[in-house]
Amino acid sequence: MSKSIVLTGITTTGTPHLGNYAGAIRPAINASKDERVRPFYFLADYHALIKCNEPARVKQSSLEIAATWLALGLDTENAVFYRQSDVPEILELTWMLTCVTAKGLMNRAHAYKAAVAENEETEGNDPDKGITMGLFSYPILMAADILMFNANKVPVGKDQIQHIEMARDIASRFNHIYGEHFVLPEAVLADNAATLLGLDGRKMSKSYNNTIPLFEPEKKLRKLINKIKTNSLEPGEPKDPEGCTLFGIYQAFANPHELDAIRTSYAEGIAWGEMKQVLFEKINDEIAPARERYEALLQAPEHIEEQLQLGAEKARAISRPFVQKLREAVGITPIVGS
Repeated sequence: MSKSIVLTGITTTGTPHLGNYAGAIRPAINASKDERVRPFYFLADYHALIKCNEPARVKQSSLEIAATWLALGLDTENAVFYRQSDVPEILELTWMLTCVTAKGLMNRAHAYKAAVAENEETEGNDPDKGITMGLFSYPILMAADILMFNANKVPVGKDQIQHIEMARDIASRFNHIYGEHFVLPEAVLADNAATLLGLDGRKMSKSYNNTIPLFEPEKKLRKLINKIKTNSLEPGEPKDPEGCTLFGIYQAFANPHELDAIRTSYAEGIAWGEMKQVLFEKINDEIAPARERYEALLQAPEHIEEQLQLGAEKARAISRPFVQKLREAVGITPIVGS
């Protein structure tokens, strides 16, 4: 039985946080150990250039994200783990796809429309002010990431579903013109996918500067958890766990029995300080062993680089011959010796 190909990428613009871990990294790590699946996991450093003009930040983020996946136990024997920029065929495929993609399709991309709408709120502003072609056309680069390896399934959040639909549209157009080359990918939106709230009660995001870094030292982790905003209910007053940031984060780490117990504590009026201590201990118990491995990996970047290069070799063993085939399909002479 052929394995199902699953693909996930993380943009290298910051330090992995609890939201990344619960929503994407932990499920992907578990999937990497499933023999029925062929996982492709990559550091999306070309995507990072769209919104980050700080080379040192992109480089450091790449190191930290790779160390995170390895420290958490990614099975690199089963998974293909690589850096996007180490697979140059992705950019060649991006151009091929760009040439069959309708501008109207890109006009409908949520990120582009949001940027235009923000510009239009300022009277007299050019609707496209400050919008780069990277932002405008990045759904095509994302499509190339997916279609290069003919991924069957792409785990995404709700805000990314449109990009998978676009990838399907682009693949269908290419297939119609040049023959059947691409599998149409499916978006996978897990019913229980965790979307955590941050320190200020909004979605945990680097954009909001409200994250809790995954591998913060214990003292800093406790301090950040203590900073999470809560309401003014006093100890002893019943509290509603639904919509509570503390409960939402705890829910991503606890088992059903523990959740039932905490719901009871909320009904009995648990103090916010006590709940923050419970949350700290729960997170720290799960993260502490991997934190030690993470710190060791950061001190051995050569090992991280070795793993990424091994992954790139696996990826290019697929991408090189596939792009040669696509070159022939579109009428471009294949590269001799590839």
